[in-house]
Formats: sequence, C-alpha cells, structure tokens
Amino acid sequence: MTQRRRRRRGFTLVELLLVMVILAVLAALVLPKFTGRAEDANIAAAETQINSLFKTALAMYEADNGRFPTTAQGLEALRTKPTSDPVPKKWKRPYIDGEVPKDPWGNAYIYRSPGQHNPDYDLVSMGPDGREGTEDDITNFKKN
Repeated sequence: MTQRRRRRRGFTLVELLLVMVILAVLAALVLPKFTGRAEDANIAAAETQINSLFKTALAMYEADNGRFPTTAQGLEALRTKPTSDPVPKKWKRPYIDGEVPKDPWGNAYIYRSPGQHNPDYDLVSMGPDGREGTEDDITNFKKN
C-alpha cells in the first residue's frame, strides 16, 4: 500500500495580506463618498416623518377630536388617550402604531400646539447637532 502525500492547497500568508491591502485601499476610496450620504438619508427620514407620518396622524386625531393635542399632551396623545385637559371625547384609536418615533439621531421630536410658527402646531427635529434653534433643525414650518 502506497501512501500518497496529499498536497494541501490554500492561500499563503502573503496572498492573504495582499487581499487585505487591496480591500483596505478600496475602503479608503469608497467610504468617504458614502459618509455624506448617510447624513442626507437621516435628514430625508426626519422630513418624511414630520411631513407624512406625524402630519397624517395629527390630522386624523384632529378630525376625530376637533382639535390637535396640546403641547402638554404631546405626541404621546397619538398613541394613548390623553387623561389631561382637554380630554378628547372621541379618541378612537392609536393614531401611531407602537412607540412614538424619535428622530433619526435618537432625539424626541419637539411638538407645540398651538405653534409659534403655524396656528395648529409646530413640529421640530433638532437635527444632527441635537440642539434646538440651530440652522440644521428640520421643521414643519419655513425657517427665517
């Protein structure tokens, strides 16, 4: 019986290092192009939540109850029936499923009703810097 020596085929350390260097170079070229896109996507997501999700939910709340939630009741009134005055008499359902969403940066939206800029309500995401009143805020009203 003869023993055959099996030659194992695989990658050498040099080949593996070469592949890692190529991947690192590609990542260095591609990643900077995508970093600005992530911020753009977060801004678009905040605008969509303000101008679609919250706008629709608040309109349904107002249609059922004849008024928007007060500042004190906040956006939580879209999820659970408020118990503070004015208690809505015709609150029919949760107007938002699940938790009230936070903005893409993890901050709570600022809701005021009546609004300082709109008669019905103002809705503000503090944007990437997390501070209200700065240029990067995303709102449901035109900023000066």
